[in-house]
Amino acid sequence: MFPDAPITLVDGIDLSSRFDGMLMPSPRGDGEWGIVYNKAIRSPGRINFTLAHELGHYLLHRHISPAGIQCSNRAMLDWRSELGAIEAQANTFASFLLMPLDDFRCQIRGEDISLDLMRHLSDRYEVSITAAILKWLGITERRAMLVIGSNGFIDWARSSNRLMKSGVFYRARQQTIPLPEQSLAARQGSVVGAFAEADHPRGVWLGDEDVREMTIFSHSNEMTISLLLYSNDAPDKRWANELDEPEEWDTYDQFVAGNHGSSR
Repeated sequence: MFPDAPITLVDGIDLSSRFDGMLMPSPRGDGEWGIVYNKAIRSPGRINFTLAHELGHYLLHRHISPAGIQCSNRAMLDWRSELGAIEAQANTFASFLLMPLDDFRCQIRGEDISLDLMRHLSDRYEVSITAAILKWLGITERRAMLVIGSNGFIDWARSSNRLMKSGVFYRARQQTIPLPEQSLAARQGSVVGAFAEADHPRGVWLGDEDVREMTIFSHSNEMTISLLLYSNDAPDKRWANELDEPEEWDTYDQFVAGNHGSSR
């Protein structure tokens, strides 16, 4: 593709546990590049997304980062900094490369939103279930949220655009927030099995509303993945300009003309 800057290495290597992957220039200074992932990663879906993410860095950022880019999970979530912005761009690129929008829409059209559907998307595109949920959150008109819990606290969370506009979102990057006491995610030790679902009355999760919680448990590392579905009847509160959440930079608009619109 770029004969003066070819990719000549794609492999898993030993990296610090802090890093998922890296775009690295050849130490020979000959213009060649390598795309690598942390070989300690065992999830094929996570490996695929990391490789696609690093390819995004190669296409978009190698000229502005000639020394290469190391990608930690935390940096990918810090979208406010300059580093966070380019991580967001690489994430968006990977999302559209691995989960083509037209096919993704076909898979979810007319389907009830469920963990089974998200697992189907994860299997179909060979990505992690977290990546599949984030893709859906980015295009849906539903009021919904993804919450990642770790050791009893909210590690990070992402609201759909419509839920954001109604003022329901966590600032987990700025504050230490415990998982709600009555949530399934907070009761990981008492839940048998890898996943559970529950309909909660208002006051359990953020927002004065009833919420459907669907949670996946990773008992080995005390991590939870919760998809929260809110009612679509709540009126939007047009606070978009006042929110502290960053706007996504849309790589798709740069590569393919057109509007990606929205879906269920």
